Amino acid sequence: MLKIRLKRLGAKKNPTYRVIVINSTTKREGRPIQELGYYNPKTKEMKLDKTTAVEWISKGAQPTETVQYLIKNCNDDGTLNYQKKTEQKLSKKAQAKLEAEKAAAAEKAAQEAAAAEAPAEETAAE
Repeated sequence: MLKIRLKRLGAKKNPTYRVIVINSTTKREGRPIQELGYYNPKTKEMKLDKTTAVEWISKGAQPTETVQYLIKNCNDDGTLNYQKKTEQKLSKKAQAKLEAEKAAAAEKAAQEAAAAEAPAEETAAE
């Protein structure tokens, strides 16, 4: 079975990868059938031949999860369409505080809406 996977290159704690087509039983740094591009996770730099990758997938090659993500988020020119996450991770204390503030704001809005309806009902009754 053919796989489309990453071949690790680079120094210690400074990886770069090549996107390759290789037999699934071959070791990670073995000789590839074809090289499709490269990917540097530190700088988010990528160059990928997307059309060739899609051809290999149609022939039956299985991409790994990471390679599948890279192919999906690849522009037509082969560069990575990277979007930085806007959502911040909060600690449990911060999450509880945020939920309490939201609940207090919702309660205040409900009280204001009820207060606004009360004078309207009095004028309608008269």
